Amino acid sequence: MDTSQGSKVVLVTGASSGIGEACVELLTVRKHIVYGTSRQPSVRESVGYRMLEMDVTQDASVRRAVETVLAREGRIDVVVNNAGHALAGAVEDTSVEEAWRQLDTNVLGVLRVCQAVLPSMRERRSGRIINISSLGGAVGLPFQGFYSASKFALEGLTESLRQEVEAFGIHATLVQPGDVRTRLTDNRVRAAASGEGSAYRESFEKVLAIIEKEEREGVPSEDVARRVLEVMEVEAPDVRYSVGKLAQRAALVAKALLPAKTFEGILMSMYGLKRR
Repeated sequence: MDTSQGSKVVLVTGASSGIGEACVELLTVRKHIVYGTSRQPSVRESVGYRMLEMDVTQDASVRRAVETVLAREGRIDVVVNNAGHALAGAVEDTSVEEAWRQLDTNVLGVLRVCQAVLPSMRERRSGRIINISSLGGAVGLPFQGFYSASKFALEGLTESLRQEVEAFGIHATLVQPGDVRTRLTDNRVRAAASGEGSAYRESFEKVLAIIEKEEREGVPSEDVARRVLEVMEVEAPDVRYSVGKLAQRAALVAKALLPAKTFEGILMSMYGLKRR
């Protein structure tokens, strides 16, 4: 895809707030033709981009939104898969139903969107898919087990997808933010069994307080949006791009270089967890 000139038709999922909203606003300023999606969209055409209804857990909803863009514009050049939510709780306290909802949104939601847009991209032999992952997709975080699992899965899915679609002129890339100031912090879902009676409650509350403090002190969503724009504009994008505070990006390097148990010990100490 020639990204150097002209407006691109861009579809951004989960665009009602946070990273998604920052993306649609920045890309609109850069004169791209932008569609955002939300489960309950508001009318925003007056600000230069259009909001469509999409629930990424529903096949028909995804197809309907994608078909709307294709009918209006004739193509989709770029998809930013950002829709998602975060589930917190000990692995033991998390029900299968809660885990399924997390994976359905964060992994299968991306799958549904990719499967809806890829036929038209293949036909044009051009396209770009940018999947918003997380530092939690490289490092398993305590009491974020299924959020991390969903992002680890997204990382593997994207690596596989890249190799499959390259021959069709399509590039799939990961953007891997660290802590970002978004509503995800306030909207985090807690496993139902994580309250009174949980053997993990004290540790869970302590760790979650640290995680949420770091999120509220994280980088603004606009930093991630700028990285998304960079990925759109580079001719041959890499597999993944990190964005966030230096210490968090350095953690990715540390995990690659240090013995696994050593890195785990550092991570546990950061969250006040002790080894026996």
